Amino acid sequence: MPQKRKKLPISGVAIFAVTLSLAGYFAFAAVQGEFGLFRRVQVNAQEQDLTRQLTRFTAQVAVMQNKTRRLSDNYLDLDLLDEQARKVLGLIRADEIVIR
Repeated sequence: MPQKRKKLPISGVAIFAVTLSLAGYFAFAAVQGEFGLFRRVQVNAQEQDLTRQLTRFTAQVAVMQNKTRRLSDNYLDLDLLDEQARKVLGLIRADEIVIR
């Protein structure tokens, strides 16, 4: 006697297809979505870059604050004043020779 094959109901196939589609969608979103792994790696790299920039800018601000303090009325650094006069105004001392 031949064995009868059971047919899967259409609803079972549809449920399987929907479940598989949802699983694929969520897997894709977890890897490449707005909050996925690739985005997280990108944000971490951007964070490191911005941290390096912050460190560099903090050092530049410290140098500028030091120069500003040294040129203030309360504290006058003659070497820095001489350097700025030479750079900005083009001044030289009488005993110096200028080579152009």
